[in-house]
Amino acid sequence: MAGMPLNDMPWWRWRANVRSALHMLSDPAFHQNCWAAGAPGYGDVTDAVYRLVEDTWLDNWSAEKYVGTVFRDSQEAALVDVVVLRVLRIMHQVGADAPVTAYLQHHGWPEAVRAAREAHTRLAFNDGDDPDTRPRTLDELAAALHTI
Repeated sequence: MAGMPLNDMPWWRWRANVRSALHMLSDPAFHQNCWAAGAPGYGDVTDAVYRLVEDTWLDNWSAEKYVGTVFRDSQEAALVDVVVLRVLRIMHQVGADAPVTAYLQHHGWPEAVRAAREAHTRLAFNDGDDPDTRPRTLDELAAALHTI
């Protein structure tokens, strides 16, 4: 998130949290190397899902509601809506407290990852960032959210 300043969006902190969640959800290597391995600093799948929907309430309404505040355009919003629906469906089926492996082994997980990758890539490019950098730790995200 070093290209275009995130704070050009009115609710840029929400955008940063959504982008962080999408980034982590979109990377199968990250899932294995960080979440499944229990690497400190990145939380788990449930943490990512909560970052995706916590402030935005995207579990209750469409991301379209936030075009111009969190999302730059309707395409970003539509891509995020797909991710939210897929990961919440999986979370409800396996349980919020399920181990990471339950998510990774779920039959719908590959589609959720693909959807997250599409959304993450679109948001990263729109912010002038490289979508293939490693996800930030939660401490790095928190520090970025408190810089302004």
